[in-house]
Amino acid sequence: MEKNESPDCKFDGGFNALICQEDLEEHPYHQFGQVPMFSMNPGKRCRLTVMILALLAAVLLIVDIGLGVHYNKLTDTHLTLDDTDRIEKEVTTLHDTYKATVEAIKGAKKQLDSEMSRQKETNWEFEHQTRRSNDYEVQIDKITKEIAVLRTHLPMIYDGCRHCPPGWLLMNSVCYYFPVSKSTGLKSWQSSREFCQMHGGDLAVIDTKDKQNTTVNYLMSHHDFPLQHGYWIGLRDLQEEGTWKWLDGTELVEGYWRDGEPNDVGNEDCVKVVVVENFFKSWNDLPCDRLQKWICEKASTSTS
Repeated sequence: MEKNESPDCKFDGGFNALICQEDLEEHPYHQFGQVPMFSMNPGKRCRLTVMILALLAAVLLIVDIGLGVHYNKLTDTHLTLDDTDRIEKEVTTLHDTYKATVEAIKGAKKQLDSEMSRQKETNWEFEHQTRRSNDYEVQIDKITKEIAVLRTHLPMIYDGCRHCPPGWLLMNSVCYYFPVSKSTGLKSWQSSREFCQMHGGDLAVIDTKDKQNTTVNYLMSHHDFPLQHGYWIGLRDLQEEGTWKWLDGTELVEGYWRDGEPNDVGNEDCVKVVVVENFFKSWNDLPCDRLQKWICEKASTSTS
């Protein structure tokens, strides 16, 4: 009977040649229909173990090489501990500076809002004062014009005080009465004449351009009631003669009629002066019973 050798594994120099004497043996089928079983003999198991170890060694070698390369890169590109400490301090300083800047911005914005609020009130006050200044300028201009007009009447007022009774004005060497205020009321042509006669005069005779100009200009600067009311003068149409005559009996030579006048509509036999800028067009004929203002005149008195 031959002697069986014990299974073993032999290596002929490292991992280049691996010799195992046993192979997988197939176990016979078990009786009664059992499934056939295979098993690995000891020699085969030894060979597989050596192969696994060799594979692990290769993997470890690759990992070691990779770590070495990675470490070299880290030492070349990454910062040292001192660098990280310095950067951390700089970051902290920058953070503190940022916080301080934010607080400064908030404070500046608050101050700006306060200044804007005060500026708004200043703008309001400036607008108010500008409006007041404009109003004053308008008033000054109006007063200046009134003063200029009054200065032109100073000689007449001065002379009137010496030559005319109170309330009468000396113009063209004649004393005139102008009921320019509302309180004097309105009268018909005949009632107006009676008022003038009661005070020693009569309705005004305006038979020259100078008289017409002076009268209308005075009314323009002193008239203070609706312009539809005019002033009766001493001119009328004598129906029996059909001519315009002054109260002193002289016929009208030059009239200062408005456009389309006199038209004698409805027995318009009396004349009024209308307050308009163009004194050449300021007369209008009207029924004598209409209520209007009036102008009286009488001779001045001597001071000698």
